[in-house]
Amino acid sequence: MTKRAMISLSDIEAARIRIAPHVRKTPVMQVAAVRQPFAIPNNVILKLELFQVTGSFKARGAMNRYLGDPNGKPEGGIVTASGGNHGLAVARTAHAANTTATVFVPKSVSPEKVERMRDWNADVRVVGDEWMISNEAALTFATQHGATYFHPFADPLVVAGQGTLGLEIAEQINDLDAIVVAIGGGGLISGLSMAIKTANPSVKVIGVEPEGSPTLKASLDAGHVVRLPEVTSRVATMSCRQTNDRIFDIVNSQVEEVLLVSDDDMLAASRWLWSEFSIAADLSGAASIAALNRWPKRFTSYRKICALICGAGSDGIGR
Repeated sequence: MTKRAMISLSDIEAARIRIAPHVRKTPVMQVAAVRQPFAIPNNVILKLELFQVTGSFKARGAMNRYLGDPNGKPEGGIVTASGGNHGLAVARTAHAANTTATVFVPKSVSPEKVERMRDWNADVRVVGDEWMISNEAALTFATQHGATYFHPFADPLVVAGQGTLGLEIAEQINDLDAIVVAIGGGGLISGLSMAIKTANPSVKVIGVEPEGSPTLKASLDAGHVVRLPEVTSRVATMSCRQTNDRIFDIVNSQVEEVLLVSDDDMLAASRWLWSEFSIAADLSGAASIAALNRWPKRFTSYRKICALICGAGSDGIGR
């Protein structure tokens, strides 16, 4: 029997209508008049999704997970595990739903993001050294307290919500050749690639992962989902030891390649965004810029590239 895809384009289109009153259309900006240009001559356009509600694309997926749930309002509250940005989005979604949010985070989470989650009245609990341990605690909490669990990437409603970003980019940027996207668990690149490539199958979707958490790269190289023996990246928003089978299937069929960058590459990229544009991106938000700087020869054949700046943070400020 043919296995049904995790989501379809109609799911993404439905999500767009559903969440429209609750999210922002974020701007795009051409990279020009910079002091430190890229090593590539390409036309690079920044998609500034860090200006989304709560500071990242995660607001799209979390809101669609809530509004698209056939069970209605999560009466027992919402619980999740997050490296930071998804937790922020869930906290804001719970506020909109007039319910509680409990967010389990690993020790590597940014204190800034914890503070912002608590500003949304989330109950933030630090458990474990990595996301998978935090996630086990979140699942246990859901069972014990009757809370509704929001997975950060392996949920069709979440992936469809993230896919609305792809529809938006396809409308904003004509003649796009490639888009560079940060990967944590893979929910963003899955939804976005399906939307982008439906609009224009020739667009190359290129993923970026930390060297210390090459979750999708390792799985693609192996031809199946693998569990990393360890996660050493300090970028909590991009650290995930194992992806989901259906996420892997989408990435395997839609994504051109996954490039690895170091945490320091992303820090340098975050500083560059702040220095050149006064854009305060977290390390995951700067990952696309890090890839362009680290692997310039991989991009020489593309005339117009979209670099997704997907998350906000103070990583590049004052350091």
